[in-house]
Parts: sequence; structure tokens; C-alpha cells
Amino acid sequence: MFVISTRNFPPDVGGIQNLMEGLAHALVSHGPVKVFADSHTDSEKYDKNSTIDISRVSGFKIFKKYRKANLIHDYVKNNNIRAIFLDHWKSLENLNYNIFKNIPTFCLIHSKEINHSVNSYLNKRMIKSLNKAKFIIANSRFTKKLANDLGVNNEKIYVINPGSNYPIEIKKEYDIEAKKIFGNAFPKIVTIARLDKRKGHQNILMTIKNLKTKFPKIKYISIGDGDERNNLENLKKELKLNDEVNFLYQSNEQLKVAILKNCDLFLMPSVVYKKSVEGFGISFLEAGCYGKGSIGGIHGGERDSIKDGETGYLCDGTNLSSIHETIIKFFENDNYKKFGMNAFEYSKNFKWNKIVKKYLELI
Repeated sequence: MFVISTRNFPPDVGGIQNLMEGLAHALVSHGPVKVFADSHTDSEKYDKNSTIDISRVSGFKIFKKYRKANLIHDYVKNNNIRAIFLDHWKSLENLNYNIFKNIPTFCLIHSKEINHSVNSYLNKRMIKSLNKAKFIIANSRFTKKLANDLGVNNEKIYVINPGSNYPIEIKKEYDIEAKKIFGNAFPKIVTIARLDKRKGHQNILMTIKNLKTKFPKIKYISIGDGDERNNLENLKKELKLNDEVNFLYQSNEQLKVAILKNCDLFLMPSVVYKKSVEGFGISFLEAGCYGKGSIGGIHGGERDSIKDGETGYLCDGTNLSSIHETIIKFFENDNYKKFGMNAFEYSKNFKWNKIVKKYLELI
């Protein structure tokens, strides 16, 4: 029996949510899985259709974390547990070490969630919590180095990249809709990410404006919503990019992957914003599953998800010239076709049935 405790799980959306769902389904092939997850508006519908045994915990955050910890304590005491997996150091913080000290315990870490100044209150809380885990799983080499620099016990840290279950089959109507959205555009460029400062949307829009002379039929689609929505809409109007830029604030999974399948480039030149930094970039691999190369930033863990010069390029997302020149280079001599083929082959290394074996080997 495997136990997963997570604050982030579908139907809530996001990278960590997808990661924990993928891990849960991958573990099912090796034994029963019990998930303890925070409640969500559409939890009941999702759980009813899921093959995973999920217990939801609701209520005010301050009480919910203790209720969840108590539920896990009772479950561990009454079942033969092979391993415990936690999505965040805060999911581990309130668990009683004496109850699970003889059970292999994995705590996943992601750059943004651990990036607290050394000796700060949150840094000390984080280290104390992570010390309870037998295995600390960094999502990239970058995240491992960051954790080590922040005082996390390096001997416990292992790098296991997130897995992916893409590609999924796309229904014909969504493929047709995606083709209609793009029309006869070239190049067709896509970002799938929350609209926040770290993802670099503002610099992407300004780059699209500068690329119009070379690529008069350029089209950029951004899928996702977030705090920067109004600022980006205003910038789009200011730059007169009404025909070239389309923000899709909501999209179902089928339309999202159909747009991904029909694009020429996945672009997300992330930057460091305050404590927020890209830890890995699973979206680059998801694009690769559909034969699409990517351009990402140089400041985080993208080096694990993009093979620079082979499956795409890395650039300085804070520098408009760097983004512009990298996109030009990406499309020179039909390079994008070669990158797409390479990205497809590289993405095969990150199938969940392969990634989960790295956890099982540690057990």
C-alpha cells in the first residue's frame, strides 16, 4: 500500500497537481494507492470517475492541515504501508515522525516552494520538516543545488524529474478547432502557463511585436490565467497585436493539447521573480510529446527539460534581444522541424512507467 498526502491534486490545475496525479496513477501498477488531498469545488465529480482511492479534507486551512495529519496517522497505524509520498514540506510538517519513521518517506521539493532566505523563519521550518523524510526528491539538478545552498541535507536529496503521460488522443473536433484558431499563420507559437511575472509573457508580447516584420503571419496563443491578465491585455492593445495574439484564459484538456499539437514552437522564457523560479518545466516535455521543440529560460531548471541546441534553445528571458535572436535561430533553415523530432524522442525518457521505477528503486 502506497500513501500520498498532497495539498495539490486535480481537479485543481497546475504543474504540481499534474505531477501528483501522474505519480499516483503510476504507483497503482505496483500496488494499491491511497491519496489524502485537499478538497476542491469539483472534487466529488473527479473522485467519482477516478480509479484512485481519494479522501478529501476540507475546512479552514489552519484546521485542515491537522485534520489531514490525524487521518494519515490513523491510516498508517491500521495498514501495511510500503511508502509515503508528500508533495510539499508543509504536507510533512505536521506528521508525527514516530508513527512513520520505519516507512520510506518521500518529500518532493520544487524551487519556488523552498526558496526562503537562509536562517529565515520559513527556511528553518522547511529544514526541520524535510529532516523527517528519508528521501527528498528534487525535480531537477537546479532544485537540488538550490536546496543544498539553503541548508537542506544534501545526503538525502535525489533528483527525479517529473513524468508525463502525454501524448493523449485528440478528438477530431478539437483538432479542427485548433487549426481554425491558427488559420494560415506561421510561425505558430504557444505558451501554456499561469499569467504571472515569472513566466515572461510581457517580454514575449514585445518580442512578437518585433518579429512581425520578419514573420508577417505570426500567431501567438497563450493558454492560462493569472494575476497579470489585465496588464497583458493592456499591453496587447498598446502594441496593436489584436490579430497576432490570442489569450485563452480557460481551456479544456482536449483543446489545450490540440493547440500544442498544431503549433511550431513552445515558448516560455521564464525569469526569476522575487522568490519564484522555474524548477523544471514539465510543459517543455509535454510539447516534445507532440513533436514540438521549445525555447525556455536560463535561470532555473529548464536544462533538465530542454537539451540546449538539440530539442530547442535556452535564452535569457530578461533580455528582449536574447528572446528575439533565439526565435530567429529556432526557425532558420527549418531548424524547428529537427528540434521537434529530437524533442519527441527525448520525451520518451520521461514516461511515468519509467520515472516511477526510480522511486521504487529507492524503496
